[in-house]
Amino acid sequence: MFKKILLASDGSAHAERAAEKASYIASATSNAIIEIVYVVDANASKTDVLHSANSVIIDQNRKKRIEETEKIVKSQHLEYKVTVLHGEAGPSIVEYANDNEFDLVVIGSRGLNKLQEMVLGSVSHKVAKRVKCPVLIVK
Repeated sequence: MFKKILLASDGSAHAERAAEKASYIASATSNAIIEIVYVVDANASKTDVLHSANSVIIDQNRKKRIEETEKIVKSQHLEYKVTVLHGEAGPSIVEYANDNEFDLVVIGSRGLNKLQEMVLGSVSHKVAKRVKCPVLIVK
């Protein structure tokens, strides 16, 4: 049913719950593949550069952030790959998902309060509105 699944991850507990749901869905379909997408925004990129000696350490630190997400997917013996994007999270995920014809996007909800969501908008809401395939938001 859902053979090509985009799993958005930032390494948070919300992303780990999303990984559990994506893995569950993928395990029901033979030959399903999960693509874990991690987005590095401008602020995170600046911080990484200021706090790290070289690009190898920066890459290692980014991989550590999504290590738990990978463990969840690996534990189900599923095929997966990791993609790192650069830019603002919402638009980057939307563009990547639409350009690569995914069957499903799975993303965690950060649980913003009503004021934060009204002022900032949530990444999951932006993705759900603009992606051309089904989107599962996991709380």
